[in-house]
Amino acid sequence: MKKIATATAVIAILALAQAACKKDDEAPKQDPSTAKPETPAKKTDEPIRIAVVGPMTAQYATFGQQLTDGATQAVEDINAAGGLLGRKVVLEVGDDACDPKQAVAVANQMVQKNVVFVDGHWCSGSSIPASKVYTEEGILQISPGSTSPKLTDKGGDNVFRVCGRDDQQGIVAGDFIAKKFGDKKIAVLHDKTAYGKGLADETKKNIEKNGVKPLLYEAYTAGEKDYTAVVSKLKQNGIDVLYVGGYHTEVGLMVRQMREQSMKTIVISGDAITSKEYWSITGEAGQGTLMTFSPDPRKSASAAPVVKVFRDKKIEPEGYVLYSYGAIQVWAAAVKKAGSLDLDAVIKALKSGQFDTVLGKIGFDQKGDVTAPGYVFYEWKNGEYDYYQP
Repeated sequence: MKKIATATAVIAILALAQAACKKDDEAPKQDPSTAKPETPAKKTDEPIRIAVVGPMTAQYATFGQQLTDGATQAVEDINAAGGLLGRKVVLEVGDDACDPKQAVAVANQMVQKNVVFVDGHWCSGSSIPASKVYTEEGILQISPGSTSPKLTDKGGDNVFRVCGRDDQQGIVAGDFIAKKFGDKKIAVLHDKTAYGKGLADETKKNIEKNGVKPLLYEAYTAGEKDYTAVVSKLKQNGIDVLYVGGYHTEVGLMVRQMREQSMKTIVISGDAITSKEYWSITGEAGQGTLMTFSPDPRKSASAAPVVKVFRDKKIEPEGYVLYSYGAIQVWAAAVKKAGSLDLDAVIKALKSGQFDTVLGKIGFDQKGDVTAPGYVFYEWKNGEYDYYQP
C-alpha cells in the first residue's frame, strides 16, 4: 500500500506542474514598450556630490582655506541659479594636509562618497598620487593650484588644472633673474617637494640657458623653525639674489632671519607665497619680496561681481580663492554643455571650447593644461602683493 500511495503522489505533483506551465503559456505576454522600467540605482533628484580637497590643516592650511572659500561660494552660486541638470550640488571637504599618503586616503574616501568631481588638490605632491585613484575610479579632477608638469604629463584624461605649470613659471623666473641680476651672486634653494624642487630646477635651468651660473644650489628641510644655518651659508657666500622653490612658511622665516643678520639679499619665489600669512611671518622684513603668479583675477572685469560677493562677506579672494571657484565654475559649464555627468562627455566638452569664468576666458589643451595667460611678477609691499613695477 505504501508503494501505491507514493506513486499516486508523484502523479499528482506532475499534473500540478503541467497545469502551471499551461497557465504560463496561456497568460498574455506584456508589451516591452509598456513595461515599467526598473528602479534606477540613483534617483535623478539626488544631489550631485563634488569635493574640494587640499591642506585644511597643518602648516599650509591657509591655502586649504582659500580653496574652501572659493569652492563654497561656487556651489552656493550654482544652487542659487537652480542647481545643475535640475539637481542640487553638495560639497564635500577633504583634508590631505599636503601629505601624499593622506591624499590617497582622502581620494578613496571621496570614491566612497560617490563624488563625481574633485576641485583639488593644491600641493603637487598630493595631486599626483591622488590623481591615480581618480583616474581608476572615473572621477574628474581639476586642480586649482598644482603646478608640477608631471600632473598632466603623466595623468589620465580625467586630470585638468586651471593654474599654470612649473616649466612655464620657471621660464619667466629664470629669464628675469638672468637678465636683471646676471652680474650678481645668485643662489637657488628648494624644499625637496615635488612642487619646490620642480620649480627650483626649472628656474635654475632657465637661468643657465641665459649663460648665468648660480653660485649655490641646495636643499633645505621644510617644516623647521630655524634656518640660521642656511642663512649663514648664504651670508658667507655673499649671495645677492636668492630664489626659493618652496612654500610661504619657510620662505617667510628665511627672509626674516636674513634681515635679522642685516642681509639685503633680494628674495624671489613662486606662487606658493600668495597668502597674507606670508606677511604675518615676515612683517616689514618681507618688503620687496618678488614672486611669480598668474595674472591676478581679482583685477579682471569678469571676476568683479564675484569679488564683490566675497568682500561683502569679509573674505579677500586672494591667492587661490578664485582659482578654486573657477575650477568648479568650468566643471559646471562643461556638464551643462555635455548635458550629462558622464565622464567621457564632460572631458570632451572641457577640451572642445572656451569657457567664460572668473579667471577670464579659458580652455584646455589635450593634456588638460589650461590655455590661459602665463606668469607675471609681483612684489610684496606693506602687507599686500601687487604687480611688480621695476
